[in-house]
Amino acid sequence: MKRLLMLSMSMFMTMSFTSCGNNNGERAFKPRLDTNIEMELEVRGHYSNFEALDFAVARFQKYYPNVEINYVCDPSHKKNLITTLSGDTPPDIFFTYSSLDFSLYDEYTEDLATEDLDINLDCIKDAYIYRDANGKVPYVPIFTATYGMMVNEDLFKNNNIKIPETYNELITACDKFQEMDGIYPMLAHNSMIVYPIFFPHFCASILGDQEKVDKLNSKDKSAGEYMRPSLTMLNEFMSHDYVDLEACAAIKDDYDATIKRFFEGDVAMMLAKGNTFSGTEKREPKDEHGNKLPLFKYSFAPVPTTDEGGYMYNTVELCFSVNKKSTKLDMANEFMRFIVSTTELNKMNNDKRMTSPCKKMSLDGLFAGFGKLKQERCFTPSQIGLSDWADKQVRKAGDSIIALENPLTIDEAIAKFGEFPD
Repeated sequence: MKRLLMLSMSMFMTMSFTSCGNNNGERAFKPRLDTNIEMELEVRGHYSNFEALDFAVARFQKYYPNVEINYVCDPSHKKNLITTLSGDTPPDIFFTYSSLDFSLYDEYTEDLATEDLDINLDCIKDAYIYRDANGKVPYVPIFTATYGMMVNEDLFKNNNIKIPETYNELITACDKFQEMDGIYPMLAHNSMIVYPIFFPHFCASILGDQEKVDKLNSKDKSAGEYMRPSLTMLNEFMSHDYVDLEACAAIKDDYDATIKRFFEGDVAMMLAKGNTFSGTEKREPKDEHGNKLPLFKYSFAPVPTTDEGGYMYNTVELCFSVNKKSTKLDMANEFMRFIVSTTELNKMNNDKRMTSPCKKMSLDGLFAGFGKLKQERCFTPSQIGLSDWADKQVRKAGDSIIALENPLTIDEAIAKFGEFPD
């Protein structure tokens, strides 16, 4: 699927964006190329639609009005990436993912840290910047995502219940909703029940403790004991039956079906990942004419698993790389120079309903709950330092104690660390 990201001037003028009044202390963007140049660039990725890019392109066209940017969707983009880049019509800019082995793509990825490019990598959190052994930066993170819960704010307001910010407040809220007919305190797709509650809590417990991280990563069986406090918290919470596991099993996937189930309006809190929440606006119910129907007020908030609140465990969701074999390399780099700023990345994330990789994140409105967290309660996978193997073992331990069939005890889950199937 291919579509032209050329928005009309009238639409551009009515859009709300913050890059006009730069209040981030950044220097204003100044074009370095001929602003009258006529050119087409191609961005390729797996999103079926990408309105946030539409808006960014419209702002870029304020400086380069004759530069058109085509977005090409390939649902199998990640799988087809090498084939795409080595083909006859490769993209100028393409989606990449932090989990990729970038040594395989070295010949195709521009070094975005090259001083002459003047790309402001300093606006991005250091934990999100990847450098290879030679110091090359092959991608820039565009979107990040966190774990949390979609909150039906109207249910809380109409029943005079405080949206919880501490564990005790979470228990109180769930107790009150549990007493009401037809209201579910909390639901989730089966794959998401554990992660927002258990995994950030566990990561916080080992953050900065290199000895624990090393033992976990080295497959030391005794390291399973480090999971006990978080498994205990999860087990205690789930023992109240606030989460109806059978109702969770009826939710068919962790994206579209999760959003639609939340929009039925009888779920106070829906556990989810941030990239699921990003799809909410496009899935708000509409009438037969395509007009949005009235809907309750909602937001995305951390799950408060301690007396001090919850955590923000933020992962890189999507990156952009520039094809260094592009015949339009200068303009591709110019577009990257434009969007890699606090203002533009925050705006793109606001438009997409994701969280930003910037040091100065924009966490208000729908994400205000995360904005209230202290800095020490916000962290990334690279700051934790778990290997993929250890990460999976810990998550599966959490899953194992809440399973509908044959759940493990906490002691059994700890003893099984290192033995859960990959």
